[in-house]
Amino acid sequence: MIDAEGSNLGVLSTMEAIRLAQEAELDLVEVAPNAEPPVARIMDFGKFLYEQSKKEREARKAQKQIEIKEIQLRPKTNEHHTQFKVKSARGWLEEGNKVKVRIRFRGREITYPEVAMEQLQEIVDELTDVAVVEQAPQLDGRTMLMVLAPKKNK
Repeated sequence: MIDAEGSNLGVLSTMEAIRLAQEAELDLVEVAPNAEPPVARIMDFGKFLYEQSKKEREARKAQKQIEIKEIQLRPKTNEHHTQFKVKSARGWLEEGNKVKVRIRFRGREITYPEVAMEQLQEIVDELTDVAVVEQAPQLDGRTMLMVLAPKKNK
């Protein structure tokens, strides 16, 4: 049992603890039910809930949300357009976002997946200073996917 000031009152019966809480015009809150014996505290329960929700909000603000950005190419995409997309991917990776690189096949392009593999390898080579391959290139239906994650800074 812990009183409103935070001092330990020792082990008390439930009825005695409830009586002390009523005298102090506060609530009896069980703070550690799994402990042996269970720990209860005399406090204002509404204020406790408010402070707890405030801490949770602060923790959520501190969390960093990682987005997954995507660039889409085709096997016949020219060099200039590819460089333009790689430049945007570099910016996203430097911001800390992940980048999904998708190459879409149309028609008979699907019969030459090695062209797409070469293209993806070129992209990886250009971004090795800021990215690591999180998911290796794999064929999924008529698309080939690869996921790049930002490198951890030391």
